[in-house]
Amino acid sequence: MGARDIYSVGLGMWDFFYFNPTHIYFGRKAVSRAVKMIPREERIMILYGQSSAVRYGFVEELKNALEDRKAVEFGGIEPNPEYEQLMKGVKLAEKEGITCLIGLGGGSVIDAAKFIAAALLYNDDPWKFVMDRGVSIKKALPVGAVVTMPASGSEANNRAVISRRAVGIKRAFMSDHLFPRFAALDPTKTFTLPRRYIGNGVVDTYVHVLEQYLTYPVGGDVQDRLAEGLLLLLLDQGPRALKEPENYRVRANLMWCATLGLNGLIGAGVPQDWSAHRAGYELTMLYGLDHAQTLAILVPAMMDVRREIKREKLIQYGERIFGLGEGTEDEKISQAIALTRAFFEQMGLPTHLSDYGICDLDVELIIHLLTEHGVLPLGEKQDITSDVMRAILELCR
Repeated sequence: MGARDIYSVGLGMWDFFYFNPTHIYFGRKAVSRAVKMIPREERIMILYGQSSAVRYGFVEELKNALEDRKAVEFGGIEPNPEYEQLMKGVKLAEKEGITCLIGLGGGSVIDAAKFIAAALLYNDDPWKFVMDRGVSIKKALPVGAVVTMPASGSEANNRAVISRRAVGIKRAFMSDHLFPRFAALDPTKTFTLPRRYIGNGVVDTYVHVLEQYLTYPVGGDVQDRLAEGLLLLLLDQGPRALKEPENYRVRANLMWCATLGLNGLIGAGVPQDWSAHRAGYELTMLYGLDHAQTLAILVPAMMDVRREIKREKLIQYGERIFGLGEGTEDEKISQAIALTRAFFEQMGLPTHLSDYGICDLDVELIIHLLTEHGVLPLGEKQDITSDVMRAILELCR
């Protein structure tokens, strides 16, 4: 992508504005090429997760690529980055006079970099911009991304998600000030991922695409076909990545798919859902499940309970993605849901809470939290009321 790619299109019954300013560098030399964008005088904070970034030499490689630029490390960022931990990063960045941040890792690390970049220029408690979903963010330091776990698409979008366990909240926020200035995508960086993270990444990407696609028809045929291409690729190459973890072609396709799945392109001008993601935040906070695990549990249940709301698209999904040609419409819908569930399980993510040893699901507490956090009703047609959510959660047991 160029420095500033803008698409403004009118298509009959709807209009949309698509904007993404991120420079993408892809391939084996992506890191060394990307950091050339950073002026020599910048003072850089390198953020990363657990010890693997150091153990596999990714931090050292990035520091070498930065040459004589001043760089400070801030490691230990957890999946579902925690507010209190990130505020330590804010204090360190203030002390060191940081002017630029690079997230080295997956979506959690890149999201952490976005949070700190905004917090450093925010004149109040940063939790306020989290709670208002980023509306009050007026500026942020520049952020770069070096992706080692493709899934979230955070390297090319304006979103971030953080948690605050002290108040039991996991929340997304967004601002056009949070688009990374550059993203380095080197597929070889994914060769060392454990099977669990490969599966998580594929399922997370699949659901990102699904929640922009599986809504209702509005004549967005280009977006539909792009989304279908991504879904078909994930179905084909996701399982191959588990069997051939160092297959460059497979890992490259999955990495690019993750970026395209949530860079704003396939969702431009069409209705979007995101109910599985939002309800999944509560499951993560209450039960410690991985983000992708919550999606694998919730999505098939939501498809089943909401089959009438999503009827046209579910039939299209079954026919185009799974090649379903025989049977009644209801049979196609049931088959499509069953095949989706089977794919998640093939990727190593069970689709019921009991599979994770969670047999004491507190349905009413989850509904209470969703209500208290102001997110009900959910869905592209705002049809997920507390009663509908109750039915969905019962199917997740």
